[in-house]
Amino acid sequence: MKGLIRCLILLSLLSAASCKQNSQPIAEPADDEVSIFVPEPVYRWGICIDSLDVVDGTIGRNELLSTILYRYNVSSQTIYYLEKASEKTWSVRKIQSRKPYHIVRDSDSLATARFFVYDINKTDYAVFSLSDSIYSYLGSIDVDTVLNYISGSIETSLWNAMIDQGAAPELAGMLADIYSWTIDFFGIQKRDSFSVYYQEMFADSVKVATGNILAANFITSGTDHYAFRYTYHNERGEYFDEKGTSLRRAFLKAPLSYTRISSKFSNARLHPIKKIVRAHHGVDYAAPSGTPVYSVGDGVVTAKAWDSKGGGNYIKIKHNSTYTTEYMHLRGFAKGISVGTHVSQGQLIGYVGMTGTATGPHLDYRVFKNGTAIDPLRMDLPAVDPIKEEDMPQYLKAVSGYMKMVGLSVSDSLQADTTTNIQSND
Repeated sequence: MKGLIRCLILLSLLSAASCKQNSQPIAEPADDEVSIFVPEPVYRWGICIDSLDVVDGTIGRNELLSTILYRYNVSSQTIYYLEKASEKTWSVRKIQSRKPYHIVRDSDSLATARFFVYDINKTDYAVFSLSDSIYSYLGSIDVDTVLNYISGSIETSLWNAMIDQGAAPELAGMLADIYSWTIDFFGIQKRDSFSVYYQEMFADSVKVATGNILAANFITSGTDHYAFRYTYHNERGEYFDEKGTSLRRAFLKAPLSYTRISSKFSNARLHPIKKIVRAHHGVDYAAPSGTPVYSVGDGVVTAKAWDSKGGGNYIKIKHNSTYTTEYMHLRGFAKGISVGTHVSQGQLIGYVGMTGTATGPHLDYRVFKNGTAIDPLRMDLPAVDPIKEEDMPQYLKAVSGYMKMVGLSVSDSLQADTTTNIQSND
């Protein structure tokens, strides 16, 4: 009997414990937070291309825009309105062969062309809408500027030396242009050396351009030739040496006092006597016969002769490794002028005449840059004024960092300037 009672008590206790335990709320497992990934829209040329395809191409020789767009089923009417719409932004008539282009089209089976994109250069582009409203706009890719420094010595040529240092070939041309008035690059020798601090432009980690040279030193025959880029009096950037002297030497704007310009530079001019259309790569200055003609810059006379093709008496002057000038139809030459003569800017070299093929007295003046005729009236005539004495502290402060990059300190510059002043005072 006692055993039965104990069993009943034990069962009662277990039941109560079970109820007590079951009376507590059961904690439900927390739901995991659901993270929904929404990809960033992909833009290119200002166009969301997430659901579009991009076809890249290159414009072929003599290929027209219509020829390209016809391949993508763009109608003649659309092309016509496109040409009209682009006139105020960037005309499609300017497209050139070998330039990249891109067709942005639907990714479905119809593959309808939506945009035509033309790469104007490595950073600028033009976008033309081909559907809905027809319009166009210009854009530029984001460019990062990185500063770089190289140095080397000449073994065969400046171009090869640049390549050996892993620099872009155009850097050699930029350096030659900076020093074109102070260094004869046809006379550089083995073991001459250089150091250059310059900008490089990158877009999406891809180099797209070489920027400005900020500082340079070209050592020829043991002599330093420093160059520092500086914007003086809010003008465009120019190059000056450690003493504030401009590395550029300007031409005279014209080689004579003239009455008028009778003919300008042209690739297709009707010849006044022969009545045929041909290039005229000079400027004709009408002036009375005998008007003095002066050299526009320092240089060496390389030709003094008769031009049997119609130029008559002419003189040619080489100013540096980049620029050469020519003076034609002269009545005569100044005394002492011969091949090999060194002339100074503003020196008398001849007189206006009408020798050769000419309808009246005038000077046919021509300028050649690297052997190619350029328009004298459109030449970028550089400023030659040095940094003024009162502006030198500001100049030295601005370029002090550049000086260090090419192994020169401000104190060295001041010492050089002081030495020059002492010598000039003597």
